[in-house]
Amino acid sequence: MSDSADDKQNWWQRLSGGLKRTSTSIGGAITDLVAKRRLDQAMLDEIEDVLIRADLGLDCAARIAAAVGQGRYDKSITADEVKAVLAEEVEKILAPVAKPLAIDAAKPVVVLVVGVNGSGKTTTIGKLAARARTHGHSVMLAAGDTFRAAAIDQLKVWGERSGAAVVARAPGADAAGLAFDALSEARAKGMDALLVDTAGRLHNKAALMDELEKIVRVIKKVDPSAPHSVLLALDATVGQNALTQVEVFKEVAGVTGLVMTKLDGTARGGILVAIADKYGLPVHFIGVGEAIDDLAPFSAKEFARAIAGIETP
Repeated sequence: MSDSADDKQNWWQRLSGGLKRTSTSIGGAITDLVAKRRLDQAMLDEIEDVLIRADLGLDCAARIAAAVGQGRYDKSITADEVKAVLAEEVEKILAPVAKPLAIDAAKPVVVLVVGVNGSGKTTTIGKLAARARTHGHSVMLAAGDTFRAAAIDQLKVWGERSGAAVVARAPGADAAGLAFDALSEARAKGMDALLVDTAGRLHNKAALMDELEKIVRVIKKVDPSAPHSVLLALDATVGQNALTQVEVFKEVAGVTGLVMTKLDGTARGGILVAIADKYGLPVHFIGVGEAIDDLAPFSAKEFARAIAGIETP
């Protein structure tokens, strides 16, 4: 899925704007630290603290601070130099996980979307559907979060907005049965992709695990190779809790990739760096707003520069 130069420029503006709270909190603190003093261990410790507060994680923060100090002891250093090192080091961490989501591997490609309620899961499915439709793919959505009438209704609205077919049942219906019917129908109609919404009740891990395992089991009856991707939608505003969510959903659902949402709502966008460093899971997309085109494929370089507050992509 490639985008035009104009699309890329527009996205950069949305991304850098969306990460403004994170980059301002980091950049402002760094500018204050480096003003009128030479670089010493105390300054590096303070830079490390700034990065930890932005949720980059202890290991990442220590590595980046060490990189800033490389060959610069007792010299004056500018905020721009620190930001350049920050961008470079963050890009090194993120580059291995920046991977596109393949839609053309099988037909239909079955994508199971998981995540806690409120993580932006249903909205993410709608945006992914709109994106796939824009690129000429036929898409079906399965309203598998059958416990919440609001989630079913929301998915139907996204189906209308994106031009995707929607398979839904009454609230309380069996989610696995719905997934089975949706995949059977998607295959019969020759759809390119089936995106399956799921419930996200983390407080009852055993029930969630049973339900997701059942969904996967019945999907495999229709297509033994499915699901082809298990995407975890993560809300950036929850900070460190996102690490716990990755841990649980990796165990419960065999997550194969991540979508990070709501990066525009937090000064803690560094959590994505911490997650990439700890788990190494592919990051397919990031979202910086509510609009249908506020979700885009993840670019390590763009994200690193936006988080460091560097003006150009």
